[in-house]
Amino acid sequence: MRLIGKTNIDFMGKRYFWYSVSAAVILTGMVSLFVKGLNYGIDFLGGTELVVRFTQGVDVGDVRSAMDKAGFRKAEIKTFGSVRDLLIRTPEQEEGSLVADRMKAGLKQQFPDNPFQVQREEKIGPKIGAELRRDAVYAVAASLVAILLYLGIRFKFVYGMGAVIALFHDVLLTLGLVSLCDGVIPQLNLEISQTMVAAFLTLVGLSNNDTVVIFDRIRENQKIYRSMGLVEVINKSVNEVLSRTIITSGTIFTVLLVLLLFGGEVIRGFAFASLIGITTGTYSSIYIASAIVVDWTERKRRKAQVAVA
Repeated sequence: MRLIGKTNIDFMGKRYFWYSVSAAVILTGMVSLFVKGLNYGIDFLGGTELVVRFTQGVDVGDVRSAMDKAGFRKAEIKTFGSVRDLLIRTPEQEEGSLVADRMKAGLKQQFPDNPFQVQREEKIGPKIGAELRRDAVYAVAASLVAILLYLGIRFKFVYGMGAVIALFHDVLLTLGLVSLCDGVIPQLNLEISQTMVAAFLTLVGLSNNDTVVIFDRIRENQKIYRSMGLVEVINKSVNEVLSRTIITSGTIFTVLLVLLLFGGEVIRGFAFASLIGITTGTYSSIYIASAIVVDWTERKRRKAQVAVA
């Protein structure tokens, strides 16, 4: 199935413009990361988390008042699917379940005629949070190294480098946008948690899948059109898989958009990061990964010509 007809777009001719666009967006995101930092969740900072379900709907403001009275003025309170379900987090940490017990006591005092059930109760210490932060970085780094090795073996080393640079681009751009949007739209829930790390690993896989499809077509066309230059081969290859790329990425984009709009507050951070990731991943497969292959190859060719001369 072809969504669009045959195209003849000069993708590689516009690569320097898109280099500049990517650099500007990433730089803006890095400034935001430096100024605002990241909003780490309980997974990485440590603390106590309760998910409670009330018999009747409650107002978030009343729940916050209950937490203030119980001594948890920094508590984070969010609806969890409905007005009866709430997620309550606090960075407070004490021995055993003392913090959770105080939180539940505060809720009982505030809502004596509206009993609730504890759906989930978690406590994470600061040491575990630090280990999770470190392991998250290791997980993303290990996935990038594995992809570099895989593509370097399957294709050529330059293709592996192009793919990994594109993946770095996607991760940095998405991370920067998460930092920029955090707090601007509180409903998105853009804190850095294990769910958000899963979103980054997902976008790495999605981006790499699109890149491999393009690289496969480039390799096939290089065998068929031996007299054609690399830029022309890459442009031809990208145009040939463009319809497939739009259908695949568009389908995933639609699913993620539905999750973002209707999936509930807890999953919105994952959906938002993945939505940005699938967009940048599709774009970077063409204008970063393939463009890096062109510039790297052209640079080696010029150096070889200078050496011969």
